[in-house]
Amino acid sequence: MKSSAPASPSLAAMDRRHFLKGLGACIALPAFTSLGAGRLGAAGAAAGPGLATTATGAPLRTAFVFFPNGAIPASFWPTAGNTPSEFKLNPTLAPLEPLRRHVQILGGLDQANANAGPDGGGDHARGTGVFLTGVRLNKSATDVRAGISIDQAMANQIGHLTRFSSLELTCDLNRKSSGCDSNYSCAYQFNVSWKSATTPMTPENNPRQVFERLFGQGGPGERSHYVQARMLARRSVLDFVMEDAKRTQRRLSGDDREKLDQYLTGVRDVEARIQRAERFGASPDPDMPTPVGIPQSHAEYVDLMYDMMLLAFKTDSTRVATMMLGHDGDNRSFSHMGIPEGHHDLTHHQNNPERIEKVARIDRWYGERFAAFLQRLESTPDVDGKSLLHNTRILYGSGNADGNRHSHDNLPLVLAGGGGGLLTPGRYVQHGGKPLTNLFLSLADQVGVKNLDRFGDSTGRLTNV
Repeated sequence: MKSSAPASPSLAAMDRRHFLKGLGACIALPAFTSLGAGRLGAAGAAAGPGLATTATGAPLRTAFVFFPNGAIPASFWPTAGNTPSEFKLNPTLAPLEPLRRHVQILGGLDQANANAGPDGGGDHARGTGVFLTGVRLNKSATDVRAGISIDQAMANQIGHLTRFSSLELTCDLNRKSSGCDSNYSCAYQFNVSWKSATTPMTPENNPRQVFERLFGQGGPGERSHYVQARMLARRSVLDFVMEDAKRTQRRLSGDDREKLDQYLTGVRDVEARIQRAERFGASPDPDMPTPVGIPQSHAEYVDLMYDMMLLAFKTDSTRVATMMLGHDGDNRSFSHMGIPEGHHDLTHHQNNPERIEKVARIDRWYGERFAAFLQRLESTPDVDGKSLLHNTRILYGSGNADGNRHSHDNLPLVLAGGGGGLLTPGRYVQHGGKPLTNLFLSLADQVGVKNLDRFGDSTGRLTNV
């Protein structure tokens, strides 16, 4: 379904709004042509019961984990038995064997709007950008138009329950240039989370920055004080900027008033975050050191970013998260496994058995990291005495099915966790060619999202989950 949203603002404007939402510490009014030279005006509650909770009252969390370049189908899909619970895991998902009672393997779910159609090349941009939006992307390097992603549709209605409406993570680079795959904007290929049709939620790739955003700077015992001081400073800055904007507005032309209003949207986002922080009081302060930064080992990096998500869920800092293990088209080398070639290059294997074997090993490596994360969730008690895994839903999957063919039907997907008792894990279920967005509607229903009758190309709710 193609979005009818207005054309995208400039990438610079998107970067400014993201800066305001992510940092909010040093804010200046934009330059206005009607004032001549540029102007700097700078200076250094609870919802109803049951919403987004389980039957026991524990928070119900949702995560979406994206892995790049699809999977080798023969190695990924289980061998089915006589019943959905009688399945044999094949090599890619074999690391999940100790956790099989906590996972569902979902067959037969598609993202049709990622198919080429009249748009031609660009399957990697579409595979990433369509994964959680389910809409047709506007093929342009600069005119960005996608759609809201399901994580943000959830965050819009349940995000006020936690300190952070949502959390966006990546183990990848953040590309800022305009054109990537076949003249699609890089915004499509490097973001799975979208606040609106024109505004991606740029993920954070540095675990230190993630930790300090969640809990503040300093060591254990120091962080809450720092967060409070920073919040007061931001409040002072916002008050100054809003007063300066009111004085300035009377002197602006119509075009510049529109520019100011767009700018102040970002300022109001910061203000809303401060108000939320004030309502929740002191921040959690985990008894652990702050991560140093991005580890040299990619396995340690991925595990650490998974741990940031676990901490965010454990402290109820957010109930909605996304994590990109890599963008579709990622050409990372896995030389530590004896695979010097790039991942994406290998996926175009042309049925070469040696290349297929190498891709399957990479697929399994991602499966091992995911299984280790699930194991940590399972061993972490929640507030109701059950595990974090029991009270969480994690969709693990890719926007490409078979990387050699660039197909987007029968996507490789695993739904992990018990959803607080709302899901029926321990099965391999074939859904027979339905839109993936049907699952999104069902997941949204479970956390209490209202008035979401359709999402992307959905045709109804997905039953039997």
